[in-house]
Amino acid sequence: MVTLVFSVTATGILSDVWSKEWKTLQLSLQVTAPFLHVAAVSLMAVLSWPTALHFFRMNKRVRQVVVLGLYLSVLFSLYLVPLGMYSPCIKEAGTLGPAPTLIGHRGAPMLAPENTLMSFEKAVEAGGEGLETDVTISYDGVPFLMHDSTLRRTTNIAEVFPNRTHLDASMFTWAELQQLNAGSWFLSRDPFGTASSLSEVDRSQAQNQSVPSLAQFLEVAAASSKLVLFDLRRPPHGHPYRRSYINTTLQVIQAHINSSQVLWLPSEDRELVYGLDPELQQTSGLKASIQQLTDDHISRLNLHYSTMSQQQICKYQSVNISTNLYVISQPWLYTLAWCAGAQSVTTNSVHILSGISKPLFLMSPEEYTLMWILTDFVSAFLIFAIFTFHWWRERGLPFVSGSRQTHENGPYSKFRTELSDVWSISSVNGRPDLRSAPSSPSSPHLPTITEE
Repeated sequence: MVTLVFSVTATGILSDVWSKEWKTLQLSLQVTAPFLHVAAVSLMAVLSWPTALHFFRMNKRVRQVVVLGLYLSVLFSLYLVPLGMYSPCIKEAGTLGPAPTLIGHRGAPMLAPENTLMSFEKAVEAGGEGLETDVTISYDGVPFLMHDSTLRRTTNIAEVFPNRTHLDASMFTWAELQQLNAGSWFLSRDPFGTASSLSEVDRSQAQNQSVPSLAQFLEVAAASSKLVLFDLRRPPHGHPYRRSYINTTLQVIQAHINSSQVLWLPSEDRELVYGLDPELQQTSGLKASIQQLTDDHISRLNLHYSTMSQQQICKYQSVNISTNLYVISQPWLYTLAWCAGAQSVTTNSVHILSGISKPLFLMSPEEYTLMWILTDFVSAFLIFAIFTFHWWRERGLPFVSGSRQTHENGPYSKFRTELSDVWSISSVNGRPDLRSAPSSPSSPHLPTITEE
């Protein structure tokens, strides 16, 4: 029973993980498929040499048919693959839109501890146009930045409050939160493998980061005129601000930044929030019909990159609903989002993506069609030439007119050797015995080939 439960649980977990990985693989093929097609056809051209060699040396016709049929079926399938291939990066010249703006995911977490003032400052310096974070409310009503429900991962709470590590982050007062260090974990755990590349000044600054308040975060964004995007977590039962946490957050926003710079993501009481502050950019984390989105005053969607669809992005854009995709940190994935028409992306690597001035892969349909036809034509010619060569070689036929050179292992050479053996044996059998029969000059004994 234990084994069965373990197997079912493990299968469920692996299925969930691999479903996400499979989606990422499918997206990667939209960028790499044109090049993988060329590589696969080239590989088939290389494999034609051993295939042809064994084909012409096989004695049984059935085996020849199976080998050749399998090879040709794979080859022709590869030739036709581009007919079903789709990539948003194959598009007409002049139709590519502007590069998606970059929103720093918890700041610049590859350069500084996530959700700290240092991290957001680094994101601004790297060229980010927006800042993303997570907000919760302290026990005494101060909105602060924290992604996890507890403080264990990103603070030294185990040292300061060892008996309270299991508590929800919102169950601490602001004075207690200020006692915590929110940066030393970044240097010790090095989550992105980038801590060693930091300068001594940056390492010292990271070491001394604290948990920032929402007000401090908004001041950084307001000073640099950046957009802000955050999710707001409702406090647990028993928290004094469980019912008023939205109003508390709105008051801080209105006191520290222009509301039009805020992408309001929380879905709870959206109508109430819109009525209190219509300048907020209402943002939804779920896809819905255009009618429903417009009824909810949605101006932007915040979606996982695995849901990326050029058709849907264009459909939403047609009614002035922008699309932000998260979390995109690899250049190839950023290229795909760019080609698909996404208006912005949330990223861990603002400092890397900001240096990309054009998509890594982009070509017109005409250019790709030409590449496809040339690849198939050249490979077909080479494969035909290789099969012809092996056919000629295995039959021992001369490659140049008048040439007498033959291949020693071909069927013709084997036939020639067997004929010589028969001639030699017949010559020995037909030679006369000089001791028993005197020779006569008038009737010479000539070797003959006897038949048995």
